[in-house]
Amino acid sequence: MSVQIRTAVFPVAGRGTRFLPATKSSPKEMLPIVDKPLIQYAVEEAISAGATRLVFVTGSSKRAIEDHFDTDSELENALESAGKQDLLKVVRDIVPASVSCIYIRQGQPLGLGHAVLCARPAVGNEPFFVHLADDLIHAEEPVLMQMRRQYDAHGMSVLGVETIPVEHSASYGIVAVETDQAGHHIIRQIVEKPKPADAPSNLAVVGRYLLTPAIFDRLERTGRGAGGEIQLTDAIADLLHDEAVAAYPFSGTRYDCGSKLGYLKATVELGLLHAELGADFAAYLKTLKA
Repeated sequence: MSVQIRTAVFPVAGRGTRFLPATKSSPKEMLPIVDKPLIQYAVEEAISAGATRLVFVTGSSKRAIEDHFDTDSELENALESAGKQDLLKVVRDIVPASVSCIYIRQGQPLGLGHAVLCARPAVGNEPFFVHLADDLIHAEEPVLMQMRRQYDAHGMSVLGVETIPVEHSASYGIVAVETDQAGHHIIRQIVEKPKPADAPSNLAVVGRYLLTPAIFDRLERTGRGAGGEIQLTDAIADLLHDEAVAAYPFSGTRYDCGSKLGYLKATVELGLLHAELGADFAAYLKTLKA
């Protein structure tokens, strides 16, 4: 039976120091890929999966995110007066009228687990998505929709995973899985940022979660872990004692837009796919010397 997942949580309180000075006064989630900021790609993915309540867990210097999803009457009036109806529609359609935005301030930078816990009052006692905007994934079917179908099939929390080189394991939460009779990959172990020699596998969690509300009680009692932060991974490890959690190897191409190289790759590859600019951009790239 299909269950609507109404709420998507976007932890956006990080400072984005890898992109300084660009992120000194503007959130990293507002960095554009062609003509849309990263956070808008994230929101569109969540809405396509059925989310109608968007919870942004913010920090200082994040006002631009609120402004982006707010109504700008002055801009809309200017576009309408200039007869720019196409651009007016783009601005008005950033968030559909049926979708609400909620902003919660994360007072201290205590990690991803703490950011998710901050969203508890808005989420309530329902399953919910967590989407990390710097993991941009281009897919024919949005990844959160893929994961929602997995939840409909087995009714347990689902983590999006990807195979990585084992030498990169210290940058990820790593899972070990067993495959059940139905073909679901059930997580048996999850470790936050292990050294390559200690990694239980080469399956990494990469910025997409569909979690049951039981995670909140685990986060309440999770102490600081790797990096001195409250890690969502540690709370999920605790949850495994009481609930099954599935790993889902999603279909799609992931770009790590938290790194400069990943961001540049996303810009080029999505630029080539852009409906208006793709052909001209491809022609331009062919003129460049290697």
